[in-house]
Amino acid sequence: FSIVYIIEGLLKLQKDVMKMKENTTALDAFRKYKNLVLRTAYCCVGDYSEAEDITQEVFLTLHNKQPEIRDDEHLKAWLLRCTMNRGRNYRKSWKQKGRLSLDEIAELTDEKTECEYGELRNMVLALPEKYAVVLYLYYYEGYQIPEIARLLGKRTSTVGSLLRRGREKLKSE
Repeated sequence: FSIVYIIEGLLKLQKDVMKMKENTTALDAFRKYKNLVLRTAYCCVGDYSEAEDITQEVFLTLHNKQPEIRDDEHLKAWLLRCTMNRGRNYRKSWKQKGRLSLDEIAELTDEKTECEYGELRNMVLALPEKYAVVLYLYYYEGYQIPEIARLLGKRTSTVGSLLRRGREKLKSE
């Protein structure tokens, strides 16, 4: 009786190990794209600790849902889309609750001026999301307009217009 129990336990353990080996997509994606996802999340929310949380949630979603991924470019697009959606959800929830992020509290209490990069990042984040996302993907991640259009599911001319209008809004501020 006890030997049968042990054998059944070993077989179950072996199946679990095989299952873990089969699903390495999330781990491989994390190793390859963790910095990209973290930078994107940070650009969306402007708070490093929240960006880390969003990054973790994105890779957990990839692991749990196991979407059909055709190739590396499709995986990268899926990760960016998921990250931007989570960033959007985060920003909505904080606006509804009327809370300040840790970065905003630090800005209120700290008399030091920010560096130009920080000011520019804050200006981009202050833009409406449709402009901020396009500007971020174009300037920070180096995507071309047709690639951004594919990622966002928009026409190339729309992305070009959003990029132009976003630049104009930045110049006017």
